[in-house]
Amino acid sequence: MDEYDFIVAGAGTAGCVVAARLSQDAAARVLLLEAGGAERNRAMSVPNAWPENLGSAADWADVTVGQAEAGPVTYPRGRVLGGSGAINAMAHVRGHRAVYDSWPAGWRFADLLPYLRRSERADGRDPVLRGTHGPVRVAPVPVAERHQVARALAVGLGEAGCPVTDDLSGGVQEGVAWVDLAIAGGERVSAADAYLRPVLGRPNLVVRTGCLVTGLEVRQGGCTGVTYVRDGAPCEARADGEVIVCAGAVGSPQLLMLSGIGPAALLRSAGIDPVVDLPGVGRDLQDHPIVMVSYVTSSPLPASRYNHGEVYAALRSGLAGACPDLHLFPILLPLAPAGHQPPQAGYVLVAAVVAPDSRGSVRLASADPRAAPLIDPGFLREGRDTDRLEAGLGLIRQVAAGRPLAGLWEAEAWPGPDVRTSADLRAYIRRTVSSYYHPAGTCRLGTGPGAVVDPQLRVHGVTGLRVADASVMPVIANAHLNATVLAIAERAAVLIGGR
Repeated sequence: MDEYDFIVAGAGTAGCVVAARLSQDAAARVLLLEAGGAERNRAMSVPNAWPENLGSAADWADVTVGQAEAGPVTYPRGRVLGGSGAINAMAHVRGHRAVYDSWPAGWRFADLLPYLRRSERADGRDPVLRGTHGPVRVAPVPVAERHQVARALAVGLGEAGCPVTDDLSGGVQEGVAWVDLAIAGGERVSAADAYLRPVLGRPNLVVRTGCLVTGLEVRQGGCTGVTYVRDGAPCEARADGEVIVCAGAVGSPQLLMLSGIGPAALLRSAGIDPVVDLPGVGRDLQDHPIVMVSYVTSSPLPASRYNHGEVYAALRSGLAGACPDLHLFPILLPLAPAGHQPPQAGYVLVAAVVAPDSRGSVRLASADPRAAPLIDPGFLREGRDTDRLEAGLGLIRQVAAGRPLAGLWEAEAWPGPDVRTSADLRAYIRRTVSSYYHPAGTCRLGTGPGAVVDPQLRVHGVTGLRVADASVMPVIANAHLNATVLAIAERAAVLIGGR
């Protein structure tokens, strides 16, 4: 049996950071296990090719259980070195400081700021708030290369009275902004690119891809290692120090439950003997629901050289609390909601709820580690989220009809001109709701009922075991999650290694 000081299960954004940082100590033997491959192909490097990753071998290609009246929703997540950060749309945006300030002591904005800064290099931004020497280089789309539809949307939102900000990750975290993208030198910068690949030569770091972690070995209340499958053969690895689960908001609760750590009654129903009755595992799945408005153009648009989005507006609906609860943004491709016919040429404008009230879950479908789990983000379970999306779609249509955008589309394909009343629009929302692909919250950080990990990220009731990824967020960040996950992982490495 192989023996290591630290075993990291999952080489997504968090796992790459944790393994790279822990292996800085030459005396620490670190094993990083990833179910996917190591390949960095064109779609993972060329920024505007990222949609080609969806449904590819680098994607677990999950689907949810039925959502509202939309049926099952596609639910991509990365299965490759770098995880979802290697296949996503590269937006690098922090949550609002008020979100972090709602997290437990030790994880509030002031606590996280050093780690948010440590992870990034954001040239030209406020150096008091933004990183200047971090591994992940980020920047907005250069002014001269901004897409005409994105420009028009930004102007239109401003003319509609929306605030404008230079930096959604800076001092003013509300308004229309050209956000930072994890792109440098014309290529994506994932955590695998920035943290892991530069240190693969370290003799104390072993990275194994194509290895599905199937269980955590728990004996006498402590985690002693992992089991995994490599090339069809069962393998084991022992951890003399700790096991750190970094499999994401879907994979981490799944692995804990497969190992007998979770809600005892549900584990028994799946044929698994409970080791630790931890009811919060898999609960409180949070995600950002989206709805599209699809516009037809007379001819194909020029391609975005970046992420097909470029500009994002963090705005408040009438239901917002301490931070913006809506994102409005373009996808500069001819798309339509699932089940609807996309136009030959066009683009979509999207409304997303980024501070949702709805909650869902991740549950086991079976005790087979190869079986996909039951994913239920609970979209629109709370009516306030439908209210928010209705407000967002209303603003999109208002802006689309205004001067800056009016000449850049010929027809609204979906929901279409016949959908005008509130009842019709809400019905369209329930039929077409989908995901921003931002799952979080299923191994919640805290000390009270329902918490899964303590403020040091240690799993309650099991020694030698931590979770460090988006699953620990007590409240989902009201933005793209990757920047926050980088900071969680940076802090986890300090908590574990003491550096």
